[in-house]
Amino acid sequence: MTACALLIAVAGCSTDEPPADFSVALLTMPTPHPATSPRLATGSDDQLILSWLQTDGDSAALRYARFVDGAWAEAATVTESSDIVINWADLPSVVPLGDGHLAAQWLVMSGTYSHAYDIAVAESRDAGATWSPATTPHTDGTDTEHGFVSIYPAAGTAGLLWLDGRKMVNEVTDDPVASGMTLRSNEGVVDELVCDCCQTDVAVAASGPIAVYRDRSSDEIRDIYVTRQIDGHWQAGVPVAIDNWQIDGCPVNGPSITANGERVAVAWFTAAAEPLVQVAVSTDSGASFATPIEVVRGATLGRVAVAMLDDGDVVISWLASADPGFSEVRARRISHDGSLGPIRLIGQASGLSVPQMRRIGAQLVFAWTESQQDGAHVATATVAISAL
Repeated sequence: MTACALLIAVAGCSTDEPPADFSVALLTMPTPHPATSPRLATGSDDQLILSWLQTDGDSAALRYARFVDGAWAEAATVTESSDIVINWADLPSVVPLGDGHLAAQWLVMSGTYSHAYDIAVAESRDAGATWSPATTPHTDGTDTEHGFVSIYPAAGTAGLLWLDGRKMVNEVTDDPVASGMTLRSNEGVVDELVCDCCQTDVAVAASGPIAVYRDRSSDEIRDIYVTRQIDGHWQAGVPVAIDNWQIDGCPVNGPSITANGERVAVAWFTAAAEPLVQVAVSTDSGASFATPIEVVRGATLGRVAVAMLDDGDVVISWLASADPGFSEVRARRISHDGSLGPIRLIGQASGLSVPQMRRIGAQLVFAWTESQQDGAHVATATVAISAL
């Protein structure tokens, strides 16, 4: 079945911004069954993969499909188990790493603590025909949380960055550094104290992999930090900008990063004063960032994604609060000179959704979770970049 075009009248960000007619092409999912936790991933070979979790009774399966000629190809399964953890904010993924190399990650229950789970990783060297046995990148053995994984290419293998809760067994202490969440990679600790459950993200710039995450200070300041991998080692994280958002709990709202050569863009949500989505651009592979640009303020839930265009413009997507019971996936193009395009409506989403957006050629592909009578379903759509 081919995609169908849907014309949507879109409300702007204020009453004096007129609606704009905008064409969104809804895609047919390769499964009719209820599904959740969609995630999009692209590789250096311009391959786009959508992954999601599909339930069947007490079992869940990690499934994926490639984007081929403007549509989703037949779905395939990485793994299926009753131990797979489904968490609306912590998404599994299947990532193309080039030359038929795929890496997949998901969460599995561990121990007796209801919120204890481990990361499972499998790799395929034959484009998904076969998969390796699952392994875990951490060996601490604690009944704590491990997740929010980002996968990136690393010298012919899969590099991993994740949130690691092994120190949280010490939560009886008053020292957050001694008992807080850490950011780790294959090589060890990247940051000793980070926000508990905000998504991480990695992009590959001219200088190599660059990661973004929500930091946490001992004073509960939770701003967005960036770390660069130099000569195979992650450097100490530094703030992308100073929001000074002080919050005593995790907002479950991670940043997004994209890169094209030396040009890097990071988008994020903050509520230091009021809800706000921002984007900051670097022209030196993430060594420094320009003053952030305000994308939208007020009625936004954050949960951002960012994509970079060939002309240096960026597109930001986010989840906006709308009528009670549902939310909206919206997007906006930001010119390289900082000017703002109109706000576009992409689709209606469940409030428990982390919208996805990736650029593939001359179009953007979106994915999100929406609520239907028989449960959650994954929705996907494309938008022509020229229409933004």
